[in-house]
Amino acid sequence: MFFSRYSAALGALLVFLTLHLPGSAAAQSVDEQVNAAFAASTGWFVSLIFSPFPGTSFPWIVAWLVVAATIFTVYFGVIQFRGFGHAISLVKGDYSDPNDAGEVSHFQALATALSGTVGLGNIAGVAVAIGIGGPGATFWMILAGLMGMASKFTECTLGVKYRNEYADGTVSGGPMYYITKGFAQRGAPGGKVLAILFAIFCILGALGGGNMFQSNQAHQQIAGIVGEYPGWITGLVFACIVFAVIVGGLQSIARVTEKVVPFMGVLYVVAALIIILMNADKIGWAFGQIFEGAFSGLGVAGGLVGALIQGFKRAAFSNEAGVGSAAIAHSAVRTKEPVTEGFVSLLEPFIDTVVICTMTALVIIITQQLTVDPTTGNYIIENGAIVTVTGASGVGLTSAAFGSAISWFPYVLAIAVILFAFSTMISWSYYGLKAWTFLFGEGKTKELTFKVIFCIFVVIGAAANLGPVIDFSDAAIFAMAVVNIIGLYVLMPIVRDELSSYLARLKSGEIKKFK
Repeated sequence: MFFSRYSAALGALLVFLTLHLPGSAAAQSVDEQVNAAFAASTGWFVSLIFSPFPGTSFPWIVAWLVVAATIFTVYFGVIQFRGFGHAISLVKGDYSDPNDAGEVSHFQALATALSGTVGLGNIAGVAVAIGIGGPGATFWMILAGLMGMASKFTECTLGVKYRNEYADGTVSGGPMYYITKGFAQRGAPGGKVLAILFAIFCILGALGGGNMFQSNQAHQQIAGIVGEYPGWITGLVFACIVFAVIVGGLQSIARVTEKVVPFMGVLYVVAALIIILMNADKIGWAFGQIFEGAFSGLGVAGGLVGALIQGFKRAAFSNEAGVGSAAIAHSAVRTKEPVTEGFVSLLEPFIDTVVICTMTALVIIITQQLTVDPTTGNYIIENGAIVTVTGASGVGLTSAAFGSAISWFPYVLAIAVILFAFSTMISWSYYGLKAWTFLFGEGKTKELTFKVIFCIFVVIGAAANLGPVIDFSDAAIFAMAVVNIIGLYVLMPIVRDELSSYLARLKSGEIKKFK
């Protein structure tokens, strides 16, 4: 019955798409009118979230995330370095009690959260950063990633501490729960209002940036290989696969992500390492470009400040530290110690930004995709960006860098992009679902309603030109960070108490290994 309802909904949507495919002038006119109307009504919100500080090109929302990460790094005594080894032990399952409440293991929670962040930001976003800020942007990107580890630690500890645990073994957690309960515990006002705002932004972000944008970019990659064809076909295939996974709940999602995430991560990193090792004689030079560019700018637009802005911006957009999304996935872990998942989550920005983003950057730099003026030694700048050898930017620049080493590597990249898009969609479906049930209540029918809506948006995203919609949904994701970080500032003393208690019991031997 569930599948028949789903099929009927998709069937109705396909009839609409067939009648309004972009091929006709009337359909294009409707699309243009819808886009224009949507941009006119939501443009103020997008501008508000991504607006720069006066007289600069530095978005205030990036500063909001970076400042918070710096504060948490200092407040918790550089926990990202002190706790790194213990985080590895937890992921290995050394301290995992199978009788603890929760739905997934530490590794599965990490894989699910990583699948929501490791994606096009690591491939296209890094290329954009280097294309504008030069190699030096890589240094600032790594630094922002390292600091973001403390933000993830803070929010994911709170996610487990204040989660709801139900009789059937399922759990619900995330910023909407720890803001509501934590504010009440500390006697702070406004918790319920902030939680509702976060849930609304999370649903919008899940349907847009975590869904439509992913299916749209996956279709572009596939069409680039096999030739142009209607996007709704890609969307329908993705929708059916996504529905088959998410209808089984988080345990089903976790079983998929624990296989897909390591595979796609290893696939991408190995491909990058092959290219780097093929150009081993340039590795030292590439790191020299990164460090020199970080502090001199190496003649790029904006100099040092331009490199810093691009590095911080792409790190923030890639690892989502402080956004609060990962706390939703980590809340479902099997543990009775909230801080253990804080330790595990700090590995996310390290893997996402320090490892994978750096690999992308090195491939682009080592294959010398950026053009240099032989007279001055500076990069050639046009329209505020560095001129590339092939003229490509974004994912096209990364693809060109891979292809310059081995002709068929862009196909490997295309597979990685498709897997990244798929894994991001199933993770964000869970984030959106938990925000949905927070607002409308738990229950199979309510959950199924959201899952069907989510899959319909998969098809819409692949079939339509949704520029303003994507801009709005991206803004919604970072609006989540505004609400979430306010909550983290209020509740970080509770995290410190949890950390002190846990470390004391770990040192005394009260907390023992299970393996």
